[in-house]
Amino acid sequence: MLTVEERMEIAVLKKHGGSIHGIAKSLGVSRNTVRRYLREGEAAGVRKPGAKRAEKLDPFKDYIAGRMKAAAPNVIPAVVLLREIEARGYDGGYTRLKVFVRGLRPVAKPDPVVRFETDPGQQMQADWATVGRGGDKLSVFISTLGWSRAAYVEFCDNEQLETLLGCHENAFGYFSGVPHEILYDNMKTVVHERNAYGRDMHRFHPGFLDYARHAGFLPRLCRPYRAKTKGKVERFIGYLKRSFWIPFVASCRQAGLQPDKEAANAAVKIWLREVANARVHATIGEVPAERLVIEQTKLQELPKPYKGRIARSIVTAAQPRKVIGHQHPLSTYEALLGVAA
Repeated sequence: MLTVEERMEIAVLKKHGGSIHGIAKSLGVSRNTVRRYLREGEAAGVRKPGAKRAEKLDPFKDYIAGRMKAAAPNVIPAVVLLREIEARGYDGGYTRLKVFVRGLRPVAKPDPVVRFETDPGQQMQADWATVGRGGDKLSVFISTLGWSRAAYVEFCDNEQLETLLGCHENAFGYFSGVPHEILYDNMKTVVHERNAYGRDMHRFHPGFLDYARHAGFLPRLCRPYRAKTKGKVERFIGYLKRSFWIPFVASCRQAGLQPDKEAANAAVKIWLREVANARVHATIGEVPAERLVIEQTKLQELPKPYKGRIARSIVTAAQPRKVIGHQHPLSTYEALLGVAA
């Protein structure tokens, strides 16, 4: 008779190509028992708990456990233990030994996540993301204030320097101030060469650096291949796609409309105000919009208009576009665009 555990082990070993002879030897049962289970499946007899027959490995389990404990935190390979117990008289299979040893190995604990927190007004994190495909693909500028976790989002059709500076100006206006430093990854319009003049002495894009001086913030770069140092904005990108972009596109398709930059920007403003910045943030346990009121007192004043940038052309739509949202009725977005027009 087989226990539930033995039946499961037979099924797993067979699935991985084990032979009847090998499975029988590993479990310490007869080949006929294995054949009967493989033939009859769940209809085969089941041994009640407590009736399990002795295994060939049983006399050696204390020895194996002692060896594993003595080697901790390192692990003695099962093949080494096999040689040792064979020298002590073990004539059973290797698979059963591997299963037993696997159960003795300590479960690896994930590295603790170290939260990198900054003071109010000290830091903003910024990055580009992309959404959509082919001709419908858009770039998304995302910025998050480090202390309050308040976020600003803007959809764009390119990632040129002029566009990037405009997004910064809009973000500062949205937050009603300028942080003391902004953390970036590897934007080509921000940095030309890392460590060009020595460790942590980077060669920044001259046009971007000129704007940074004008606005009064210090550009910082996160460590290479360590995107977690810019984790606040990285996590928000995933949240934006799940909570806003995917539902927004689906709603547009249902209404027979094409999601574009103008429609997305009109809709995302309301999403930021009523959803993203109004929710209780999972990490800080508070509402970003409420913390923003405090952080605004620590931000620098908005700079004067920047004259070093080429004036951007302003395109005014002849007719307001219909905008579909996920968390709000269509009339809300139509009213918003109507006011803007």
